[in-house]
Amino acid sequence: MSQTPATGAPPPQHPTDQTPTGSVAPGRLTGKMSMQSRLMATVFAIVAGILLVVALVTSAVLTTVLNESVDERLKNTGESLGPEFGQNAAAGDPVGQLQDSRAAPGTMLIFGTNSGGATGAYFSEDFSAQSLSAQQISEVLAVITDVRPHTVKISGIGSFRVQALIDSSTGKVLGVLGLATSSESETLARMLWAIGLVTAGGMVGLGVATSVIIRRGLRPLRDIAETATRVSRQRLDQGDVSIAERVPHDQADPATEVGQVGSSLNTLLDHVENSLSARERNEATMRRFVADASHELRTPLSSIRGYSELSLRDPTLSDTTEQSLERIQAQSLRMTGLVEDLLLLARLDEGQEVVIDAVDLTEVAVHALVDQQVAAPDHAWSVEADEEPLIVAGDAARLSQVFVNLLANARTHTPAGTEVTLRVRRVGAGSATRAVVQVHDDGPGIDEALEAEMFSRFARGDASRARRTGGTGLGLAIAKAIVEAHHGTISVRSSPGDTTFEVRLPAKPLDATGAQ
Repeated sequence: MSQTPATGAPPPQHPTDQTPTGSVAPGRLTGKMSMQSRLMATVFAIVAGILLVVALVTSAVLTTVLNESVDERLKNTGESLGPEFGQNAAAGDPVGQLQDSRAAPGTMLIFGTNSGGATGAYFSEDFSAQSLSAQQISEVLAVITDVRPHTVKISGIGSFRVQALIDSSTGKVLGVLGLATSSESETLARMLWAIGLVTAGGMVGLGVATSVIIRRGLRPLRDIAETATRVSRQRLDQGDVSIAERVPHDQADPATEVGQVGSSLNTLLDHVENSLSARERNEATMRRFVADASHELRTPLSSIRGYSELSLRDPTLSDTTEQSLERIQAQSLRMTGLVEDLLLLARLDEGQEVVIDAVDLTEVAVHALVDQQVAAPDHAWSVEADEEPLIVAGDAARLSQVFVNLLANARTHTPAGTEVTLRVRRVGAGSATRAVVQVHDDGPGIDEALEAEMFSRFARGDASRARRTGGTGLGLAIAKAIVEAHHGTISVRSSPGDTTFEVRLPAKPLDATGAQ
């Protein structure tokens, strides 16, 4: 068929034709730690704190023990100094004293001199006496504040445990004796390394064991969450709903905390299933009532309309009586239309009223638009469609009713001069081929509060009951029911100057020659 001039606006993109970018699955990057991670972090922090305290206490105790050992050696070394000690101390000859006493490597002596200064020496590892510099001596003397042993780090030769030598008879300070603590420092370092390695290995082992234990302990919770997720993916808003998913019996034991969660979820699912079944029974009863009532009302309404038409033929009627009968006839016609709509909805809900056949959707849509052109010549009507037919499996009469309702909705709720465009096109390929029909207008748009319930029954854009504006509120509900009976979808998006109703139906794909 030929293409009528379009309004110049490109066809709007359907949301499903676009690939979302930067989307993130819900609940993935929430910035919160899982229970397993929190438990592991807590256990790690507690154990690491305990091990750190143990390491510090062990280090402090070992340091004290080693110092006590050095102090004992220091005492024994002081007591073992030979009879030459006093002479060497008076002469300020620490080297001679070290050689005379055959001191062990790492022994240090400092004596005062006649000039009021001090001189000192120590035995190196090769049993050679090395003199101390003035800086080294001052470092030692700086810590000698009493007769107790002290630890000092001497530049160039390492750490020493030093103690003042006192003449027991006079109480006079004879000098300073020191012993190197390098062996004790090495012992302490090896011990700390051993503690660190054992701690690291223990933390790794603890991490593996904790991860396995917590993972196994939380497995029932994950199974419960998976059960709830599967239930959440079921359609529960319509039809006869049966929830077969349940938490396994061994994970729903009320004797355990996790079992209480599973048992509560099973109880909740039972309650939901029973409630949904009761809701479906009530809705089925209501549908039958509406269908039966609508069917029964058709006969008296036909009678009222027939008697009113017959009475209007009486030429002796007064003007008042004739106006009353015309009003009765108009209201009976309106009530008949409402009853027919209710009966149609009830039958569609029961899966009736749809006769499937091959339908050229383009032809059906264009015929509906031509009817509206006659009804509203004050609107600007146009159509955009491809040349080849667009074949779908459906009921031509019911699909025509869908397009009539959509076009009538655009005609009724937009002012004169509004441009209404009907677009018919094919999207997708193969089994994903869809027929897309759009009814677009540049009218004032739809109120945001109404847009969410546009396809609900008895939804009105105008609160009035006037046929011209308010209507019965069933037109779009009928359109949605018919489209869904054809396994399609209907949607609307609106803003001031841009309102589009869109119908999507499964379409027969094109073959290699471009034919359906």
